[in-house]
Amino acid sequence: MTVTLADVAARAQVSPATVSRVLNGNYPVAATTRERVLKAVDELDYVLNGPASALAAATSDLVGILVNDIADPFFGIMASAIQAEIGGPGGRAGGERLAVVCNTGGSPERELTYLTLLQRQRAAAVVLTGGAIEDAPHKAAMDAKLRKLADAGTRVVLCGRPQAPETGAIALTFDNRGGGRELTEHLIGLGHRRLGYIAGPQERTTTRHRLEGHREALAAHGIEEDPRWTVHGRYDRGSGYEATLELLRRDPSLTAIVAANDSVALGACAALRDSGLRIPDDVSVAGFD
Repeated sequence: MTVTLADVAARAQVSPATVSRVLNGNYPVAATTRERVLKAVDELDYVLNGPASALAAATSDLVGILVNDIADPFFGIMASAIQAEIGGPGGRAGGERLAVVCNTGGSPERELTYLTLLQRQRAAAVVLTGGAIEDAPHKAAMDAKLRKLADAGTRVVLCGRPQAPETGAIALTFDNRGGGRELTEHLIGLGHRRLGYIAGPQERTTTRHRLEGHREALAAHGIEEDPRWTVHGRYDRGSGYEATLELLRRDPSLTAIVAANDSVALGACAALRDSGLRIPDDVSVAGFD
């Protein structure tokens, strides 16, 4: 037998309207009353019709989190932190919100597709993590999509992406350029003058900003950059391994390698060891993150 909202109201000894207010979270209800309603919901195993409720309220308990690569510890940690923050009281059913992690694999097409799907689900919020793709048509399409989400009442947060004030999104930016500069300055301070650099995908904002910081540090210390010292690749361990072998082939005299992120740095370490080199005795390795 299907449990109804009226059954919950009878068990909690409140009106159906009060139960509705507690479950929708859109009207103040006394704490003791709220607790009685939620207890009745648990005891009767009442299930709120999410799609119908979302349609009526123009929102849902869903929070979408877009990541480039869930296998990268950086994005896993970030998704976990976001889920922890949205947990607890406050959802439309009186409990936690549902976090859905969307793994784009760095694909601009998947990024737009997931945003469309989240828009259809009337997501309460969407968090986009990682660097943005520097492509004018894609940026225009993304801005339009984010404006539609914001106009529909979805909270949009850009985490680690450039600000986009025209979309109504909140931006939490990282100092990729400053961090890249300090990382290279640390190695220069250790006496290194021949530094290989493993950069991320060329189309990513994070890649450009970190590489700019690296080059600023070289220039500030009068070190002329050799074109052979920079290799672009993916933000993963395999790319770090392959890029390091390529750097060693180009210039075996390198004494340090700067990696685009820690996953890339791990790949660099493995390649150096397989090449018979000691870390840091022969080559130092530093990873952004």
